[in-house]
Amino acid sequence: MSTPLIEARGVSKTFAGGGGEPLKAVDEVDFEVRAGELVALLGPSGCGKTTLMRVLAGLEPLTTGEIRIDGAPASGPRPDFGMVFQSPTLMPWRSVFDNVMYPMEVLRRHRSAAARARVRALLESVGLGGFERHLPAQLSGGMQQRVALCRALVHEPALLLMDEPFGALDELTRLQLNDLLLELRRASGTTIVFVTHSIPEAVYLSDRVLVFSARPCHIDREIAVDIAYPRSLGVRHTAVFNDLEREAERALGLERA
Repeated sequence: MSTPLIEARGVSKTFAGGGGEPLKAVDEVDFEVRAGELVALLGPSGCGKTTLMRVLAGLEPLTTGEIRIDGAPASGPRPDFGMVFQSPTLMPWRSVFDNVMYPMEVLRRHRSAAARARVRALLESVGLGGFERHLPAQLSGGMQQRVALCRALVHEPALLLMDEPFGALDELTRLQLNDLLLELRRASGTTIVFVTHSIPEAVYLSDRVLVFSARPCHIDREIAVDIAYPRSLGVRHTAVFNDLEREAERALGLERA
């Protein structure tokens, strides 16, 4: 395998709490993500996964520890990262096409024919060809999240950070977008860190699952997902998938009847 794209060593994050009491959200986290991997961060709601994601994105400073990106110390937001949140966070006054083009505008690459072709190709790949001039309000929640995914990928990021991007969607749409993400990842080779509190989603998508404790979060277990790609819905009904789910449940302190 390639050398780590992300190296996190002793990462902790503490906030000032009410009444002056400090609130520790992340506690001495160590992990690596190699180029081309899809790594899921799995843990209970409110455990600190989103805080860790914001630290990785450079949106929150560390309290202690170190993060290195491609061997160099991380320092603030990076233009070669993409991020997808639970809410699509689209600009309601801009068309689908213009929302996806936005990162290229920030990078001053939006005037080229190649950029426009890239936007159209991405929208076509997620089933939104013909919706370029629509506004976000004219789309379903699942369609809006597809637009957000295209926006995060349009500048071909070195790392895609996804913070529970499908958590607010209905189950059918969520399953469809799981498969779409795997197909986009296969085509692009993008490294992905994916936050979720869904055990089946974490196992289905990832090469490795990092299981986090309750707040302040630390890694309780690392689970290697030895299931070949490409994956399809039938994988979820196999014995190996079920065993991996059980392992994650045990790591989270859950037990099946």
